[in-house]
Amino acid sequence: MDAIYSATALRDHPREVKQAARERIVRITENGQGAYVFCSEDVFQHAIDAAVDEALYAERAKEAIAQGRVAYQQGDYVIGLDAGRAAVAAMRSQHD
Repeated sequence: MDAIYSATALRDHPREVKQAARERIVRITENGQGAYVFCSEDVFQHAIDAAVDEALYAERAKEAIAQGRVAYQQGDYVIGLDAGRAAVAAMRSQHD
């Protein structure tokens, strides 16, 4: 969870706020309202990397669902456990 400090705390206790910013995102408030976000370069890069990974995962999931819907509409599916096992075995033998 992000740390929250007032702008006054940033002014009066900068070492404490900076230490928190080395570990996670720090939110700075003014008059009780969110005003700024403060963090170290490493925390910032980690947040960017995590956002990119999440976006790529969502895009891959979206594409897999779309491909599954197309396959289903084309009748490319099996019903039942035995049919599923046979289909997997057939795909494996094609790759060997």
